[in-house]
Amino acid sequence: MTAKPLHSWREAAAAYANPRVVALFFLGFAAGLPFLLVFSTLSAWLTEAEVSRATIGFFSWVGITFSVKVFWAPVVDRLPIPGLTRWLGRRRSWMLLAQLGVMAGLAGMALADPREDLLPIALFAVLVAFSSATQDIGIDAFRIESADPEYQGAMAAMYIFGYRVALLVAGAGALYTAEFAGWSGAYLAMAALMGVGVVTVLLVREPEHQPQPAQAERRALDFIARNGHLPKLLRDAGGWFVAAVVCPFVDFFSRNGKRALLILALVGLYKLSDITMGVMANPFYLDLGYSKTQIAEIAKLFGFGMSLAGTALGGLLVMRFGVQRPLLLGAALVAITNLLFAWLAGIGPSVAGLALVISADNLAGGLATAAFIAWLSGLTSTAYTATQYALFSSLMTLPAKFLGGFSGLVVEAEGYAHFFLYAAALGLPAILLCVWLLRDAARGAPAASAG
Repeated sequence: MTAKPLHSWREAAAAYANPRVVALFFLGFAAGLPFLLVFSTLSAWLTEAEVSRATIGFFSWVGITFSVKVFWAPVVDRLPIPGLTRWLGRRRSWMLLAQLGVMAGLAGMALADPREDLLPIALFAVLVAFSSATQDIGIDAFRIESADPEYQGAMAAMYIFGYRVALLVAGAGALYTAEFAGWSGAYLAMAALMGVGVVTVLLVREPEHQPQPAQAERRALDFIARNGHLPKLLRDAGGWFVAAVVCPFVDFFSRNGKRALLILALVGLYKLSDITMGVMANPFYLDLGYSKTQIAEIAKLFGFGMSLAGTALGGLLVMRFGVQRPLLLGAALVAITNLLFAWLAGIGPSVAGLALVISADNLAGGLATAAFIAWLSGLTSTAYTATQYALFSSLMTLPAKFLGGFSGLVVEAEGYAHFFLYAAALGLPAILLCVWLLRDAARGAPAASAG
């Protein structure tokens, strides 16, 4: 790192003691727990139930729900929940409702058998994904609104700490539980653990909200005035739509101008390599000959420490040097580690080889995610936090989720080694866009943020 430091190492580390930052650990846990349960852990369950690899790949499309949450984010941003919002506030009420939906969906999956009830499992998985995506909207807005911009690096890192712990629980923990209590017992246990998020929502304080900008109010009133011939209910609904949906997008493009499209391209492509590879990770381990216990101990538990190290390093680098250089470093490392998976496919089920590859992959993934979330947080305007961040996080996963659905077809046609080479190549566009972002900043262009 050659950039001039923004904070000392001591100042960067001290940010993690802020109570708002600490709360993000538990909210991150609640956000991360459902993800693997409709993704790679579910893939392992379906693999053991002898579901075809192509069907497993198509099941990953359940995760597209996370990529289209921008369509209902304005509702979460603006619409109160009767009773709950008055009691808990706008952000906490939506988080609580979503957490209850996740718990119900996981319990439903636990009561189904993929050998006989594949459709019910798919429908309950959609409920889990929809509720989890809604929770993400609320948590992301809560995180950005709860602290000053200088704390967002630490907020992002602590959120990822909690998220990674949840991934360990939903990955290694679910595999361990399934080994001794069956998959139904594992999914019931995961439903109960969502209580961590419920308790946190009840304990934290609702953040202050920025009032709706006057420009949004004027656009809404203009719409109502121009459509006086419509029934009042339609005029009011149209005005709400303009203020809640149209204005957040107008605000983003007006702040970033022509650069907006390249920024959105980077948002959509940054996680492409990582997510595409992840669809086939557990089937790869099982097909290569590793036991569920080895996967839990090495791929999940051993890699967990490296993931935390990468997250901590990413958060510290963002706070000390800014976001652009760690963002580029993370993109490059993620692509490189996919090449290591191709190497592992060639050497066979080596325990040492798996430990090396998993360590590198988790270190790179933790660093990249910390930098990426901090960068995304800086793109939002606090007047439209939930809607704008939902746009970014939806774009973050949509291309990868779509391509990931074809992962099983690539594996069946070309084998795992060629699949991982393909996944690594998908990281090149993100690397090039990160280089553009650095050069753009060096030319003195304003940062892509709300200011």
